[in-house]
Amino acid sequence: MSHTMRKEENALHDNELGRVIPCNALDWSDPFNWLRLGLMDLTKAPLVTLFYGIIFTLVPMGIMYLVSMTSNHLLIAPAVVCFMLIGPFLAAGLYDVSWEFEKGHKPTLWHSIKAMHRNSVHEWAFAILLLVIMIFWLRIASLIHALYPPYVSDDFSELLPFLALGTGVGALLAGIVFLISAFTQPILVERRVDLMTAVLSSINAVWSNKGVMCLWAFIIAVSVVIGFLTQFIAFLVLMPLLGFATWHGYIATITTKRKRNYE
Repeated sequence: MSHTMRKEENALHDNELGRVIPCNALDWSDPFNWLRLGLMDLTKAPLVTLFYGIIFTLVPMGIMYLVSMTSNHLLIAPAVVCFMLIGPFLAAGLYDVSWEFEKGHKPTLWHSIKAMHRNSVHEWAFAILLLVIMIFWLRIASLIHALYPPYVSDDFSELLPFLALGTGVGALLAGIVFLISAFTQPILVERRVDLMTAVLSSINAVWSNKGVMCLWAFIIAVSVVIGFLTQFIAFLVLMPLLGFATWHGYIATITTKRKRNYE
C-alpha cells in the first residue's frame, strides 16, 4: 500500500530566527508504519543494533545506580526525564543506519558513530541545549522535592499533591523537549543546516500534526516505561527500534525531494 505525501498547512514559516522546512500531513496509521520499517532495519543490522541497545541499557542503569546511592525513591521520576532528554542525541548513530539502508548501502558501526560528527557544530549545540534543559529540570525537581513533607505517614494521600505537581511539571517539560527535538537530530544528521532551522522545522512538523505526533510521543513514553519496568533489559531492543522508526518518521514528515513509497 503506497503512502501518498500530502502537504500540510504549516504552523510555522521562515522568519528572522531561521528557515522552516515544510512538513507533510500524517495519518494515524503512520507511527505504526514507522515501527514496522524500523523493525525491518533492526533485523537487517543486528550487531549494530546490539551495540546501541547496550548503550541505551547501560546509561539508565548508571543513572539509577546514582539515584540508588541517595536512597531517595523520589528521584526516580527526574531520572526518567533525564534519560528521555539525552535519548535523541544518542540516537544519531541509529538514524545513520536507516539512512544507509535507504541509500542501498551496508551500514557499519564506525560509519554510524561518525554520523554524530557530520554536522558537528550544530549537533553539539543541540547536545548543549538538551543538557541545559536537563540541568533546569533537575533544579526544578529539587525545588519540588523541597516542598515534600519531612516524613511520609501511613496516609499516602498526603503526598499526592506533590507527586501530581512533580509529574505535571515533568510531563510539561518532556512535551516541550519532544516538540523541539522530535526531528531535530535527523535533520542535523542528513542536512547541512543550522540548529535553529532544525529546531523550528521540528516544532512546525509536530505542531502541524499534533494528534499523530501525540500518538507517537505516547508510544515512546510507553516504551520508556516498559524499559524501566524490565530493569532496562527491554531497552536492548526498544530503543534501537524507536531510533530506526524515528528516522522513517522524519522521512515521512519533513518534506524532501525523495519519492518514497511505503509498502
